[in-house]
Amino acid sequence: MISDNNLLKVNKMHILNVNTSLDMEAGGGTAERTFQMSRFLASIQDIECTVLTLDLDLKQSRVDSIAPARVVALRCISKRFYVPWVSWRVIANLVIKANVVHLMGHWSILNALVYFACRFYKKPYVVCPAGSLGLFGRSTILKTLYNFIVGNRMIRNASAWIVVTKSEFSQFESHGITEDDITIIPNGVCKESFEQYNVDRFREINSLPDLPIILFMGRLNLIKGPDLLLEAFINSSKNLQNYHLVYAGPDEGMMEGLKSRVKEKNLENFIHFLGFVGEEEKTSAYRSASLLVVPSRKEAMSIVALEAGVCGIPVMITDQCGFSDICSVDSRLEVPATIASISEGLNSLLKDPKELEGIALNFKEYVEKQYSWNTITPMYINLYEKLLSNSYITLTKR
Repeated sequence: MISDNNLLKVNKMHILNVNTSLDMEAGGGTAERTFQMSRFLASIQDIECTVLTLDLDLKQSRVDSIAPARVVALRCISKRFYVPWVSWRVIANLVIKANVVHLMGHWSILNALVYFACRFYKKPYVVCPAGSLGLFGRSTILKTLYNFIVGNRMIRNASAWIVVTKSEFSQFESHGITEDDITIIPNGVCKESFEQYNVDRFREINSLPDLPIILFMGRLNLIKGPDLLLEAFINSSKNLQNYHLVYAGPDEGMMEGLKSRVKEKNLENFIHFLGFVGEEEKTSAYRSASLLVVPSRKEAMSIVALEAGVCGIPVMITDQCGFSDICSVDSRLEVPATIASISEGLNSLLKDPKELEGIALNFKEYVEKQYSWNTITPMYINLYEKLLSNSYITLTKR
């Protein structure tokens, strides 16, 4: 896969991926993107990939399964802000060895430290905020301060910029980065990761009846819109009398309010909160569902939508998810991020189970063709080769 271009002067490409977490519960979609991308890159001949992360909630099984990529984990001394125990020697050695450094996310002390090392050792680096560049959510004052100290420079001085979806373009405008400067590399999915499941056992251990399920998979966080889905389900409950709503994901401050609303409407027997689910249980959750709903207020191309797709489950998303291409499967699969629109979408998609099965099959084929990591990985290789070639030309002209 590595070009024979003599300008590169590189026998093996060394890539350093940086992300604060590889744990799915703590790191969410960015952690999974980093995990899968690193694993697939490292499996290509003439490429070596190392992931620099923090040890918070990092399990040995996760480290083992990312092979042939290698993991270097710094000790995390603050769970709230992901503050690492700084080891400049470790960071410097990794940056020196790397041909390309890839910074995932944005609001990260670890990213800032690696950025300084890249500048000091004159190493090319790329940034992929994955939708996190905007000042959305909590800690806006701290985020503004972070940008003032390092964040703005980290974006402006990058050698290349990656977005998951076109909807992120506007987030780069204030940094002077134009659309022509940006490379679009969407999220990918590995269908082989979703082959082990047991639907009957999943329903049994979670006390779920053998009835159709509407699934929410994600953090119970305002940005993810679990409250929008709840209100839409309440509004549609008369038309969806056989359906149960299942929330699978860790609480980030909304669980109590959601449960209170469920109790108020006497729907405790129809709405279930499972907490975080992972690995085989996650696949079983997808396989148990009739429909996955992603009601996000803001998102950069939902990974769970792709995961559900390879499991053969149809997905309804909001128009804030950066995945409008899903409309090529069926226009009803994307709705505005409002209670009324989500409710209308539920009623439309679930009124005919046979028709929904056809949509599920078409969506599965679409995801497997367009978003397999075997399709996505070469996009990174092409960008890195171009980046290294341009870097070498620049150096020889100085």
